[in-house]
Parts: sequence; C-alpha cells; structure tokens
Amino acid sequence: MGNEMMGLQELATYLQCDAREVSKWASRGYLPGQKVSGEWRFHRAEINQWLETQMPGYNEQQLAALEKGSRQRSDEEPLLSVLLSEATTAVPLRAGTRKSVLKELVVLAEQSWQVCDPAAVLSAIEAREQMASTAQPNGVAIPHPRRPLPNALGESVIAYGRTVTGIPFGGPRGIETDIFFLVACRDDRTHLQVLARLARLMLRPNFLDGLRAAATPSETFQLIEEAERELIG
Repeated sequence: MGNEMMGLQELATYLQCDAREVSKWASRGYLPGQKVSGEWRFHRAEINQWLETQMPGYNEQQLAALEKGSRQRSDEEPLLSVLLSEATTAVPLRAGTRKSVLKELVVLAEQSWQVCDPAAVLSAIEAREQMASTAQPNGVAIPHPRRPLPNALGESVIAYGRTVTGIPFGGPRGIETDIFFLVACRDDRTHLQVLARLARLMLRPNFLDGLRAAATPSETFQLIEEAERELIG
C-alpha cells in the first residue's frame, strides 16, 4: 500500500477515531476514499487536505486528540518554537500581494539553513494556494505544500510574517489576511502536528491580538514561545 495510502484502521488511528465511525464517514462520502477489492483505501494527501478544511471548526479537545494521534510520543513538547526562530520571522513582512507574500516567506525560511531547494518549496506552496486558498476568516493564512518535501528540506521549518495591513489572499467573503505562517515539513506526521498546534493556539483568547500588537520579530517569537509553553503545560 505504501506510505501514500492508508487502510481503514490506519486512518482511524491517524484521526484518533473509532474505525466504525471512519467507515461510516467514508460510506457517506464525508471522507475522501475509495474501495479497492472491498477494502477502503485513503490517500494520505487527500486526507490531510480534508483535515485542513475541518480544523477551523474543531474545538480544543478535538485538536488535542488529533495532535496526539500524530505524535510519536505520548507527552507534549515544544514544536512551533523549535521549527520557528527570530531569523525566520518578519514583522512587518514587506509584501502586498499573494505572490510577493509567498516569495518573501520562502526567503525567510531560507534563513533557517534548512531549505535546500527554495524554488521547489515556492513552487509547491504556489500550487497548493492555486488549489484553494489557505486563508481563514480570522485573517490568518498557513501556506504549505500539499505533500511533504523531504528532498527540498534538511529539517522541517516554519516561517512567520505579518503585513502592516491586510491584503487580498483569497479569504472567505473577501476577508483580507495579515498573518502568515509558512509550514514546510519533511513528513506528514510533523505537518499534521504543526497545523493542529497552530489551530489550538489560535483558539486561545488574545493570541492573535497579541501577534498583531507585537512590533518586532523578537516580541513575536517570544509571544509564540510563551503561548505554546502555557498550552502544553
């Protein structure tokens, strides 16, 4: 079956759900999947994309369970503050269009010294944005490749930028976007964990207000680091 495909039980573990529930969702067309010789098969990239559309509606408990299912260890550890750094943070981000935002975020990610092929990363996130914008109603967008990029990265990396004012980024109902997290991971497990951790932080009162008030990369990184530490206890 390979790493790209999952069976019913594997997906149930991935989603932290009962296999019978997953089977019911698939049968009703709620989950993207197909039956092969009478057995459900799910494409990992399609499931991740589906999860991305679901996460904004998840509560803390659901997100924590999803994140737990993607971790190799049972305890929570810092993640965002490990993959992000002041060097990969820009406040303000000097960009005014979707294209320039993506380009500048990749330039920022290169400051981690983990990006081996910036052109491949840029091409991958542009292709993902063309499929459907990652912009959310809260003014945040999380550009990322549709699939992991193990050959383009030394290690997974996050870059962050906040523009002075919101810009059109394909958000729902024309809502403009000013906060951008570029997530570029080497594997699906880390990718899902990062998205769930970000979603959990964005549920915290005043987190986004704090990001918008932070005037420097240092203040921004410290705010994210402290918020994540409080989140995981």
